[in-house]
Amino acid sequence: MKLYYFFLAVCSVCIASFSQVLLKKGAGRTYTSKLREYLNGYVIGGYGMLFVSMILTILAYRHLSYLSVPVVEALGYVLVPLLGVLVFGERITIRKTAGILFILAGIMLYYS
Repeated sequence: MKLYYFFLAVCSVCIASFSQVLLKKGAGRTYTSKLREYLNGYVIGGYGMLFVSMILTILAYRHLSYLSVPVVEALGYVLVPLLGVLVFGERITIRKTAGILFILAGIMLYYS
């Protein structure tokens, strides 16, 4: 049963990462009014996905140990730059790569 909640937490992080991409995509556009700036599909979809992610996180973390939570959360730090490459054509610089590697190394040290 713990594997189910771990998978739920991973899904939550993935949904949150995709919502960040949606919000960034919406922020990159220009709008005719302030109302349209906040009431468009990207913003509403992004915040809706963040809400779903929050609910899934609460459900999953009720049943997970505190030792497994940092591993799941670190997935977001790896997934968001990869989505940036795929969706926006961003480059992963040496600094970003080093940051991701430091995060992963920290998790490995935490668990060893």
